[in-house]
Amino acid sequence: MSDHQNQAGDAAAASTPEAPPLRSSHTSNFPGLLEQLGASLLITTYQAQKVLMVRNDQGKLNTHFRDFEAPMGLALAGDKLAIGTLWQIWEFHNIPAVAARLEPAGTHDACFLPRSCHVTGNIQIHEMAWGKDDLYFVNTRFSCLCTLDRIHSFVPRWRPPFISALTPEDRCHLNGLAMVDGQPRFVTALGKSDQPAGWRDNKAKGGIVIDVPSGEIVATGLSMPHSPRVHQGRLWVCDSGSGTLGIVDLATGKYQPVTSLPGFTRGLDIVDNLAFVGLSQVRETAVFSGIPITEKLGELKSGVWVVDLTTGQIVAFLQFEDALQEIFAVTVMRGRRFPELINDDKERLNNSFVLPDQALKAVPDSFRSVVGTSPA
Repeated sequence: MSDHQNQAGDAAAASTPEAPPLRSSHTSNFPGLLEQLGASLLITTYQAQKVLMVRNDQGKLNTHFRDFEAPMGLALAGDKLAIGTLWQIWEFHNIPAVAARLEPAGTHDACFLPRSCHVTGNIQIHEMAWGKDDLYFVNTRFSCLCTLDRIHSFVPRWRPPFISALTPEDRCHLNGLAMVDGQPRFVTALGKSDQPAGWRDNKAKGGIVIDVPSGEIVATGLSMPHSPRVHQGRLWVCDSGSGTLGIVDLATGKYQPVTSLPGFTRGLDIVDNLAFVGLSQVRETAVFSGIPITEKLGELKSGVWVVDLTTGQIVAFLQFEDALQEIFAVTVMRGRRFPELINDDKERLNNSFVLPDQALKAVPDSFRSVVGTSPA
């Protein structure tokens, strides 16, 4: 048994019933952990072109896949969900009336149906988050934070002060977004550069964290940082190139690792004292060359590792095998034990109609099986 399995306690890895090439294994306590939290997981992998739903199914882990074109950023707020793909942002809403009709009867507690699709063009969408009034997303190609309107590809709202122009040149590889009180607060970038792809020159230790309101750089010297999150007043960051998760001291700018994990750490959600961290097996390419974690290429894993933030110890893990090698986003869906997401079931989409409450009063009972209302 490997070191990370030992740290997960006595839980032995158990295979999930996924057919190759998308097989997985997990610690035996993973389904019970989701049950305890009353939650499921949503995961994106642009490399395998999938959105994954990980659900507890009567003590067994159910890993459910949906196909998308290079999905990356996820944003979940109540009954609305946004997914950023290669050149589109999809918006889904939970429709309880549809969930109630899914088989097996009484199993699903949510069903997310597509409500809109916005064409952004290939802007290399990275992290996304719902704000008080808007959906914010990182436009990596143009080095800025954006929102949407009904006309334009995107609406630039902020860019780092050192970025002198709005150009599709991926100058600093802006990628991660932390929200506080419904507003963007911190972002991560792989380098302070105003040149086309200039971040590549010092990717091993040129990573930065930027305070959005002031534009000030609050941390430097990081290795390909991703997934900043503010939790209980502390700023957590994945120092992906070193395979760690840690805290940035905002007073000193110092990064303090809390745990070291067997993969490229990217994708993070925190519930109470538990961090759900995405891990990727980096490839031997120019993008990843020279970063510390490449010294352990043969040992790296892909999946989601659960860490107790009070001790830094690994509590559980879900490991993907074969073709699924890279994770981008990880979102814990609290209050959704067994959700469904429908994007390609034409029959279901053709015959599911969502109307305002007032309009529903005019629908005869005989048609209520295909007509419902949205909780949003």
